Amino acid sequence: MTQDSPALVLSNVSKSFGPVMALDHISLEIGANEFFTLLGPSGCGKTTLLRLIAGFELANSGQICLFGKDIAGLPANKRPVNTVFQQYALFPHMSVGENVAFALRRLRRSESDIKKRVGEILETVDLAGYQSRFPHQLSGGQQQRVALARALVNRPSLLLLDEPLGALDLKLRREMQIELKAIQIEVGLTFLHVTHDQEEAMDMADTVAVMNKGHIEQMGSPEKLYDRPKTVFVSKFLGQSNLFIGQAQSHNEATVSIEVAGAKISVPKARAEKHTGTIAVGVRPEKATFHEDKPDLDSNHNLVGPGEIIDIRFTGVSNQYLIDVPGFGDITVFAQNVGKSPVVELGAQVWVSWKVEHAFGLSDLPLKADNDEA
Repeated sequence: MTQDSPALVLSNVSKSFGPVMALDHISLEIGANEFFTLLGPSGCGKTTLLRLIAGFELANSGQICLFGKDIAGLPANKRPVNTVFQQYALFPHMSVGENVAFALRRLRRSESDIKKRVGEILETVDLAGYQSRFPHQLSGGQQQRVALARALVNRPSLLLLDEPLGALDLKLRREMQIELKAIQIEVGLTFLHVTHDQEEAMDMADTVAVMNKGHIEQMGSPEKLYDRPKTVFVSKFLGQSNLFIGQAQSHNEATVSIEVAGAKISVPKARAEKHTGTIAVGVRPEKATFHEDKPDLDSNHNLVGPGEIIDIRFTGVSNQYLIDVPGFGDITVFAQNVGKSPVVELGAQVWVSWKVEHAFGLSDLPLKADNDEA
């Protein structure tokens, strides 16, 4: 889907508000026709970056190029970019058709062209026949589609989406995630999407850039970021992780051996950011399992314990177990709800294992507060 030449290139873009550095030398490339997501907590700089691209704010330094043209100095109304906001900002006194046609009329398009384009884009967003309705007659999801149609009708080079689904309830938000991705593929435009919702980013994006404190922590496909996080922040922000701190004892071409609380933990060398010194090792809860008796496992598995089950939670999809393992802290294990979960009670003594290939080693170490959450 992504073409060779990038749609958007940011080079060393920085933005400060007084003494506060909101963006610190951000560089990235977004491919043509790509669905790209900026993901991060409130205050990380993702919306500021979106506003710089839209032209609502000006960068202190750096270059913003859209299809090879530097747009950093252009005013917002001169940039071939449209934005869809969380608050749809539809004109309440205008019908759906008039809302969608608004931009085309400002561009002085012919009425025949306007009618044709409005009809086409409303069909794309599954609102054909809604031209004469007014915003108050529509559901939240329908209003969101009108806002999307209005932003797409004049065929911008880049569509910016600022938390576009945040005002919808959970069920409708999930439905719109599917629709939004399908629309992006159909219209063949580059979408730059901002969200703090990890599930939303994972569901829709081709590429995710995880932002933290004004810089990009890690960038890649959702699968790569989840399966192979490189920093404590990414491992925690994208789902849950069990993290352990240990000392590297040895390494070879295949694995790094780390001692944690007297136990040996192995990590694939290709999945470890550091191979010597103090290392934070992680494993996702769904990749771990527990055993009521000490199992006899081969060298392709890590095994720790025994530990005590201190909490059991049923979440529908899975049973979640919290296991206190001396020297390792609390380890979370997700057991998929397939009707065959181990029959255990609070206080049971168990062993925890996971495949070596599922472990990862991080470039940094968790702060005490982070480690307490691990």
